Amino acid sequence: MRGSGTVAVVGGSIAGCAFASAAARAGAGEVVVLERTGGRLADRGVGLCVHDDRAAELAAAGALPAGIPAHPLARRRWVVRDPQAGPGGRVIWEQPFPFHSYHWGLLWRGLREATPDSVVYRQGESVAGVSAEGEVRLAGGSVERYDLVVGADGYRSVVREAVCPDSRPHYAGYVCWRGNFEARLLDSLGGHEDSYPGAVTTVCWPGGTCVIYRIPGPDGLRVNWVLYATPPPAAGLRLDDPTSFPPGTVTGELAVHLAELLEEEFPPYWGRALGLTDPADVYVQPIYDLEATAITAGRLLLSGDAASVVRPHNTSGAAKALQDASAFEEVWRAADSWEQLLRGYQEARGAAGRELVALARRLGRAQVERTPDWAAMGHAEAQAWWQGQLAGAADIGGQALTP
Repeated sequence: MRGSGTVAVVGGSIAGCAFASAAARAGAGEVVVLERTGGRLADRGVGLCVHDDRAAELAAAGALPAGIPAHPLARRRWVVRDPQAGPGGRVIWEQPFPFHSYHWGLLWRGLREATPDSVVYRQGESVAGVSAEGEVRLAGGSVERYDLVVGADGYRSVVREAVCPDSRPHYAGYVCWRGNFEARLLDSLGGHEDSYPGAVTTVCWPGGTCVIYRIPGPDGLRVNWVLYATPPPAAGLRLDDPTSFPPGTVTGELAVHLAELLEEEFPPYWGRALGLTDPADVYVQPIYDLEATAITAGRLLLSGDAASVVRPHNTSGAAKALQDASAFEEVWRAADSWEQLLRGYQEARGAAGRELVALARRLGRAQVERTPDWAAMGHAEAQAWWQGQLAGAADIGGQALTP
């Protein structure tokens, strides 16, 4: 199929850039990215992690460009509040954590810069709908036709509506508060052994957890944190449709509840640490998951979060999106027709999304919905609890990239 075909990629973030590059490398005649946001996507400051094994596989496959800033992580400590253990809390378990952390905006920038010049990247292009025949209807009313349309438009995917309209994200029953701040601000709190740059700290309490780690930032290291808990009833949230509360808009009951958790449930050091976050850098993301009944239909194909919405506990989102693109490129090179390409992609990636969703649901139940008696756990109990969540999976962070 080299040198033939027109491809539209709906969505120009991480999955979109990866798929555009994959299609261009595989030999598409024309690749167009339609990104609805008109501003700077690189301004998004959310942290994420990629397992070292997944990063090595993706780099070897050409899906993860070299030179993107990443911060090495080595170990993860699970801690509980304990007045007798000091301000950092009591460690109930420590496990290896072979990951590198990334700044979303810097990762996106690296992928965008690696996109071949032949790709046409159009910002401010909102897609209102698509058809199975490859027609793309823009918000302005015009219609464009392509040989293949890739849905890389996230958990509120327009393309997924056409592929499998019965598949919709389901609210998991809890939310996460996210934030980040300059790592140098930790100096004001004094030294603490858990705060060294390669550490990941998970604070545990009845009904929730919070993961804290460093990420590279545009101006040096930042501390990124993700806190999972049930929102207060008084917040009056309507979460039947996917939504989020952007940075700077988290006020009222949500802000009060966060402050109460930091004061009442966190070891003092970590409560003060998260309190260093500027309110303008805090946002709330309700947790959803979704298993698409199909990831291809007609001339349509789903990728990344458009294909499966996985709770963040599995730390697999970015790796999965890049793996989708890598598999797409490999299948393209072996295909003799569009039908063969779509069938091969469904076979290669359909099960992966379902398995990741299932694992993340187990992690969410164990770490938020049905938390154990953390204070009563020691190393052996915590390790057995963790293995029960994995249920045979090798680790979190996604699966190996299978040729």
